[in-house]
Amino acid sequence: MKLIFVPLLAVAFSLTSSARAQDVQDVAQVIAHFPVEARSEPADGRLILIFATDEETEPRFQVRGSIESAQVFGIDVDGLRPDTPAVIDAGVFGHPAPSLRDMPAGEYTVQAVLHLYQTFRVAHGHELKLPMDRGEGQHWNRAPGNLYSTPRKVRFDPRGEPLSIVLDQVIEPIEPPEDTKYIRHVRVQSDLLSAFWGRPMHLGAHVLVPHGFDEHPEARYPLMIFHGHFPSDFRGFRPEPPDPDLEPDYYERFAVHGYNRIRQQEAHAFYRQWTSADFPRFLVVLIQHPNPFYDDSYAVNSANLGPYGDAITHELVPHLEEEFRGIGEGWSRFLYGGSTGGWEALAAQVFYPDEYNGCFAACPDPIDFRAYCLVDIYEDENAYWIDGPFGRIERPARRDSLGRVNATMRNNNHMELVLGTNSRSGDQFDIWQAVYSPVGDDGYPKPIWDKRTGEIDRDVATYWRENYDLRHILKRDWKTLGPKLVGKIHVYCGDMDNYYLNNAVYLMEDFLESTSEPHYAGVVDYGDRAEHCWNGDQENGNHISRLRYNTMYLPRILERIAETAPEGADLTSWRY
Repeated sequence: MKLIFVPLLAVAFSLTSSARAQDVQDVAQVIAHFPVEARSEPADGRLILIFATDEETEPRFQVRGSIESAQVFGIDVDGLRPDTPAVIDAGVFGHPAPSLRDMPAGEYTVQAVLHLYQTFRVAHGHELKLPMDRGEGQHWNRAPGNLYSTPRKVRFDPRGEPLSIVLDQVIEPIEPPEDTKYIRHVRVQSDLLSAFWGRPMHLGAHVLVPHGFDEHPEARYPLMIFHGHFPSDFRGFRPEPPDPDLEPDYYERFAVHGYNRIRQQEAHAFYRQWTSADFPRFLVVLIQHPNPFYDDSYAVNSANLGPYGDAITHELVPHLEEEFRGIGEGWSRFLYGGSTGGWEALAAQVFYPDEYNGCFAACPDPIDFRAYCLVDIYEDENAYWIDGPFGRIERPARRDSLGRVNATMRNNNHMELVLGTNSRSGDQFDIWQAVYSPVGDDGYPKPIWDKRTGEIDRDVATYWRENYDLRHILKRDWKTLGPKLVGKIHVYCGDMDNYYLNNAVYLMEDFLESTSEPHYAGVVDYGDRAEHCWNGDQENGNHISRLRYNTMYLPRILERIAETAPEGADLTSWRY
């Protein structure tokens, strides 16, 4: 945020700056560098410093946007040379404590990570420094090539001696998965995205082929796109029986013992169902579309990310249908997913209404920005605070099924600001901003709100509404969209969603149920006390239903195909 001082304040500013400089000098610095053995070339990126008290995992895996987070600080580095010190002092912003001066003296496990950036010359005319995904799904703490220090225990006193850290380790490359009988892997270069980013850009997919795929070369198959976060491989499919020697774990979120065993049981049960004699034969696709801002693109066209919606729908999907014998027509394509994938499923159906025949959107990210979690970006002045006539409270960001809050909007966003300026944290609010915002004057996404203070930019909010507020777009364009979407929209959400996403679903339901000429003729359903990732299963607990996306919607998809397939459509070759 740029501050302008008039002459009247010049003396006061000078004194304040002097006092601040003295205060910074009075606090111990942390000095980090990387040796030439780790990297011989200068580096651009984000230097991230973590202090942790939990010794069970490395500090780099303990950074969260909640009260349980390890302490983290970050600074941008440009052209940092080997053995050249980078300094983090009391003036560097941190989370949860805002400054080194606010940390209590004590024993910590300390670690530093250098998240590397590359230079992109983007089609909108700007030169940007951003982290390229390297096969990990855009995660700073495990991105191959990033430098990090060996964790070590230290005694740190903000009023004590400087602390020196050497980034002596390099994260190793990730081996791509190998093809199996049922799971195939595809990677294609996108002409559309390569033109936007000024370098070769790729899309990937993990394809679950039907039982008998190789034995039935004459068959052509409907296609289901399972949207969601970056998948390292096709998850939830296990030909092997559960491991009888697997030591049961405890999954705190659902208070379930042996959840690792349950996962294996469900994955093997899906395999047995998939290969059974009477199971319908489909192609199921998990898409890889990481980008320099996040682990996926939200599957829409964006001023900052480029034409991912067109690239997926018009480049990747036809390629997959040709390679794996898809039917290749809109009536035979379906979308489903949860959370990010839920928003993507609904958005792709709305923006490409003729290309898909139904979406099943579970616990979708905000689909009405009047309920952007707990923020109304059109009416609220500030995203972090709720103001009353005589006081203010922080706006919550995360709760459990009993309403207990462990994170606020300020927590989440300040963590992201520490991990990366200019929407480069690789985290949730930053990717929403990168996808939905116009390009700023500096070439980076224009902020929806001030990351430090939470003050909302009304002009950016208006841009979001007209381009990505799905409820608003449906209402605005229902005369033309409605006839193409009848029976295609299915939305599911727990009424105790951890991120308050059910609030936007209520608003969407109000609109959908009010539609006429035509009526939307779809489904909106809620899970009582269900948390995030509930997908419409009223018979099982959330810990089970969230593992059954691949079978949850198949009966409804079959019904939809039977009702809507055009005359002469292939309804038999894939029913062997």
